[in-house]
Amino acid sequence: MMQRNFQNTNLPLLGFGAMRLPLLGESANAIDEDTLDKMIRYAYDHGVRYFDTAYPYHGGESERVIGRILKQFPRDSYYLATKYPGHQISTSYDPQEMFKEQLEKCEVDYFDYYLLHNVYESSIDTYFDSRWQIVDYFLEQKKAGRIRHFGFSSHGGYENTKQFLDKYGDCMEFCQIQVNYLDWTLQDAKARYDLLTERGIPIWVMEPVRGGRLATLSENDEVKLKALRPDESIAAWAFRWLMTLPNVKMILSGMSNMEQVLDNVKTFTHEKPLTDDEINLLFEIAEGMKDSLPCTACGYCLDDCPQDLDIPLLLDLCNQLRFSPQINIGMRVEAMAVSKRPGACSACGACVKMCPQNIDIPTALKAAVTALAKLPSWAEICRQRDELARVGRR
Repeated sequence: MMQRNFQNTNLPLLGFGAMRLPLLGESANAIDEDTLDKMIRYAYDHGVRYFDTAYPYHGGESERVIGRILKQFPRDSYYLATKYPGHQISTSYDPQEMFKEQLEKCEVDYFDYYLLHNVYESSIDTYFDSRWQIVDYFLEQKKAGRIRHFGFSSHGGYENTKQFLDKYGDCMEFCQIQVNYLDWTLQDAKARYDLLTERGIPIWVMEPVRGGRLATLSENDEVKLKALRPDESIAAWAFRWLMTLPNVKMILSGMSNMEQVLDNVKTFTHEKPLTDDEINLLFEIAEGMKDSLPCTACGYCLDDCPQDLDIPLLLDLCNQLRFSPQINIGMRVEAMAVSKRPGACSACGACVKMCPQNIDIPTALKAAVTALAKLPSWAEICRQRDELARVGRR
């Protein structure tokens, strides 16, 4: 198993993500424990020793099931990571109550890695709120030995990440962000990678194959890749690209079946570095996958907008929605003031007259509103958030 050094520890580079576990039937919370046990035992036997879960995964069942299965192994032989869910509601969970519950659910005395879950534009105020003393509490747990390493995950933008690092960067040991060869440019993951690297923060990668989107490409693109590496899976190309980034210390794959475990273990067993030509080919494929509005962020549209909208930012979100609607995009929009969201566009057309690329901006923003309303899990997350707030877990 390939490894990367983190604080004088050789960590297996492949981590087992527990957000997309195998299921029994259609229920998102009915985990197929027999299948998962076989998957985890195979992964463990082949060098995968890092397991990443979180309080809300699978309706709270992920922590419980992962903890139960890992009990069969010596505690000091694997690394368990979970997260504090301050991102889910407008006011905080009680850190002490929540942390105790997580330890009990996972049946452990300590967590090897503990993260603040999804620091982004809407949740950052919760993490900054001095009433809750969230960071202070978890630093105390680290000092007491119940947390070995403390970090954060984020789907936020560059400025949001910078704001958080300016306040808490000195006590964050690692950061988990979405990085892959498509989002390197589509979501400007490169800027966040560079920022974290400059601040000396090691990077944990989530969504390396973008929820499976980069594991299955167009027939034409797959032919190109198979011609160069006939023995590699399409997903392996995404992992191989991430291996070229020196500050990536952990790559998390949300494995849902044994086939994915077998393929990932095969990929991470031997180093097969990509050539410059192969890397360029991946970026060409990424560009071809985008159905992008040709916004250059020139800013000409801004001065005449009666709603004072950040149109380049909104068009960037439009492009992400056009490619692959994801819940984190909805979270970014929810964090905006209602008057700054795509739906605030009055369709006056002033921006269109100023756009050098002749983009029909009002139509694009209208389409974004429709796409946001169709995000399959957005309503459910809002429902869970409201229910948690209702029962008083603050």
